[in-house]
Amino acid sequence: MSIPADLKYTKSHEWVRVEGDGTVSIGITDHAQDLLGDMVFVETPAVGRTLSKGEECAVVESVKAASDVYAPIDGEVVASNDEVESSPEKINQDPYGAWMFRIKPANPADINALLDAASYEAHVASEAH
Repeated sequence: MSIPADLKYTKSHEWVRVEGDGTVSIGITDHAQDLLGDMVFVETPAVGRTLSKGEECAVVESVKAASDVYAPIDGEVVASNDEVESSPEKINQDPYGAWMFRIKPANPADINALLDAASYEAHVASEAH
């Protein structure tokens, strides 16, 4: 299982990467895509939508199950990745390259409250038992 050290994570298996322009890219983790299996459908939130932390804002469907994706922090959607909507398998091929949407954080300091790689790894291990 891959857990890049430069990203932040949520207990609901989203990853968060701060971009150079201050926006935040969000996708699902390697662990999440591995549990779900082959992706067949992705729905991302509309640009301009305001999200609250913990809000269901996207959907991923695999051959096994459908799963909601949650906003990791408060913010406004500034981009949706059409590429993963038209080719959902990209999430399986490169879960950390295949971002789903980007938000402009309402409060950038909220990112600091997310899990680091070691904390996320411990969380995944605790779920497995």
